[in-house]
Amino acid sequence: MPGSGRTGSRPKGIDREIFALAVPAFATLVSEPALLLADSAIIGHLGTTQLAGLGIAGNLLGILTGLSIFLAYGTTGTVARRLGAGDLRAALSGGIDGMALAVLLGAVLGGVLQVLLPTVINLYAAGPGVAAAATSYLRVAACGLPSVLLMLAATGVLRGLQDTRTPLIIAITANLLNIILNITLVYGLHLGIAGSATGSLIAQTASAVVLATVVIRGARRNGVRIGFHPRGVLSAARSGVWLVLRTASLQLGITITTVVAAGLGAVGLATHQVANSLWTFLTFALDAIAIAAQAVIGRYLGAGDVSMVRRLTDRMMAWGVACGVAFGLIMAFARPLYDQLFSPDPHVQALLARVLLVVACIAPVAAVVFVLDGVLIGAGDGKYLALAGLIAVVAYLPLALLVRGLDAGLVWLWVAYGGYIVARLVTLVVRARGSGWMRTGM
Repeated sequence: MPGSGRTGSRPKGIDREIFALAVPAFATLVSEPALLLADSAIIGHLGTTQLAGLGIAGNLLGILTGLSIFLAYGTTGTVARRLGAGDLRAALSGGIDGMALAVLLGAVLGGVLQVLLPTVINLYAAGPGVAAAATSYLRVAACGLPSVLLMLAATGVLRGLQDTRTPLIIAITANLLNIILNITLVYGLHLGIAGSATGSLIAQTASAVVLATVVIRGARRNGVRIGFHPRGVLSAARSGVWLVLRTASLQLGITITTVVAAGLGAVGLATHQVANSLWTFLTFALDAIAIAAQAVIGRYLGAGDVSMVRRLTDRMMAWGVACGVAFGLIMAFARPLYDQLFSPDPHVQALLARVLLVVACIAPVAAVVFVLDGVLIGAGDGKYLALAGLIAVVAYLPLALLVRGLDAGLVWLWVAYGGYIVARLVTLVVRARGSGWMRTGM
């Protein structure tokens, strides 16, 4: 496993280090939302009502997994920092504790969701047909939360160890399996939307087991005792509090958007589900550099190399802008190739075409946001990220409510969401220009 060796100070040397992590991370990241896109396409051809139901189910699962993303992000930064300080055993031990926390948290969240499911779905006020479809999907999907969270934690450990290739292989394999299972269960066995959830459950569980096995074997090879360490688990939980609050603000922004979209009827909500799936695909693709940032920034801060941290940050921001422009243009100009893939409903297709132009315009700004987010996560600056997230949500809420009050429609809702992304950009740039976040050592 790589240590904390210094990369070259020239741009080419910096780029090699960034992309050695970012390219495999990119492939891993896009495989996950590609699966969501496949789910949308498979379920979308069952009907607009089922697609709208997936919109609600996806939002609820996104909230729960999003709030738990600290299991990946926090673990990546912690493991990378300990690795940079030269303590591989401590890095692996912290990763094992994070994985134990993931399983416990996933079991609790899955149980709570099962109990509160009817009440929570009714909050969306989306109609009985849509609510029934969402419930059918979530009854099965809730059982997979322990596996999903274990996947997050184990992937975070491997990224912190500068290994983005292993998660890539496992993610692609699991997602191909998922697509095959979903098609078979939905259309072959005629299980409908619940069949899609079942296929995902099987694939997620298999992926979690394989990832956890890789980490545990690595820990044993390095003499780390495998077991349940309550103090380590509590430490992992405490270190993730600020990242949970940061992610809560992000999920609140997404949920506000979904709730407003739910008031636009089945067509509006179904279109939003497709647009949001494509947006998720785009954001995960742009997040590849941010994942590299989490790993390398944490490692160099652990080694005390502040000047390299600054150079890496500047270089990753530049690459973020370039990738954001490129992906935005691809999304805009390739739209005729895929806008009929997700639904046969012509009303959904026409509305989606307009929304995606807005999404393409947001992409370059979002790219910089994600890079800076990754840099500050790698630096362990969760407290500021939580505050910045809150400020952005407070700025976005009046815009979303204005769209709802004026009944301006889904296109303007996504324009308002672009304002939310700009608010996040401002708060993160202000922080990145300073040096208070560059704390060195373990």
